[in-house]
Amino acid sequence: MKNLYLSLLIVSLCVRAYSQTSKGSQPLKPNIQFSDTIHDFGNINEADGKVSWTFEVTNTGQAALLISEVQGSCGCAASEWSKSPITPEKKGFITVTFNPQNRSGAFFKTFTLSNNSGKNPVLLYIKGNVVRKDNK
Repeated sequence: MKNLYLSLLIVSLCVRAYSQTSKGSQPLKPNIQFSDTIHDFGNINEADGKVSWTFEVTNTGQAALLISEVQGSCGCAASEWSKSPITPEKKGFITVTFNPQNRSGAFFKTFTLSNNSGKNPVLLYIKGNVVRKDNK
């Protein structure tokens, strides 16, 4: 019986020791960072057509950052992004485009960014005011 208790004690100590991870054995992870997550276009003229803005993304982590999808909150907003992995300490981009046609007045649009960092999802925003075109 003593041998059984001793064996269980040894096994539980071994399991506990292996379940602890030291800082050096943690997996390497990417870290996504933006200088800004919102852009204000201010007043834009409907007659001037689409407007775009590029958000710069930096990988401050220790593994490659992958952006898998950027989804706009409506059909009037489109996006393009760095499709190849962003290596540590390198930069990538997310370009968002808003079509103001038939959308006069204030707007606030959200882009949901899916990625492999610990910050998932990330939200990016654009806002502004569409000045209606003159119907002469």
